[in-house]
Amino acid sequence: MSMGVGGSKGGAMNEINMTPMIDVLLVLLIIFMVVQQGLQRGLSVQVPPPKEKEELAQKPPDDQQIVLEVEPGPKYFVNKQEVQSANLENFLRETFAPRARKVIFVKGAENLSYGEVVRAVDASRAADITLVGLVPRPEQGPATVTPAAAP
Repeated sequence: MSMGVGGSKGGAMNEINMTPMIDVLLVLLIIFMVVQQGLQRGLSVQVPPPKEKEELAQKPPDDQQIVLEVEPGPKYFVNKQEVQSANLENFLRETFAPRARKVIFVKGAENLSYGEVVRAVDASRAADITLVGLVPRPEQGPATVTPAAAP
């Protein structure tokens, strides 16, 4: 804040110097922009392209394909074989050790929380699996929707 003395009217005149306030505002803006970039988190996923309406039947899984199913509890099944939650990472590491192509598909049940599926994806990444895919839910069209029970 500066004060001008004198002038044409002869009295003391108070003026606010805006430059330091604008400088502080710009520095705070830059700090918030830098901090915001560090706070962003995400999970890189590959989403399959949308299916054609005529293509409703799914192909049977390949013998070389490994599917990790997550059920409530959480219970884990690797190609229909149950795996204990504490042993999941080690089981996946042993399963994929002799394989050259390290690809797994994670399939979550309908009533699971997001965290339980992410736990399965994290265990897969920790087991040095390079590509983790998510199995999408089947589309619910007019033919697949079951009628709701009347109250």
